[in-house]
Amino acid sequence: MLKKAGIHKPATVHTLRHSFATHLLEAGTDIFIIQRLLGHRNLKTTSIYLHLQQASLEKIVNPLDRLLGAKP
Repeated sequence: MLKKAGIHKPATVHTLRHSFATHLLEAGTDIFIIQRLLGHRNLKTTSIYLHLQQASLEKIVNPLDRLLGAKP
């Protein structure tokens, strides 16, 4: 099935599920929506399941800077 999908690295269902959730998060999907899609009852489960990459953290703009017109 992996070869048919063009995936050449070892992967499990968990790997694909994790990638799906991570891509949603990086695309800006609300974590509560991801929680619902994954079927987690507790948000803590979802937040442990996902990880943020450094590049995502660097894109965060302080709302106060935006209001005051400061450059990031």
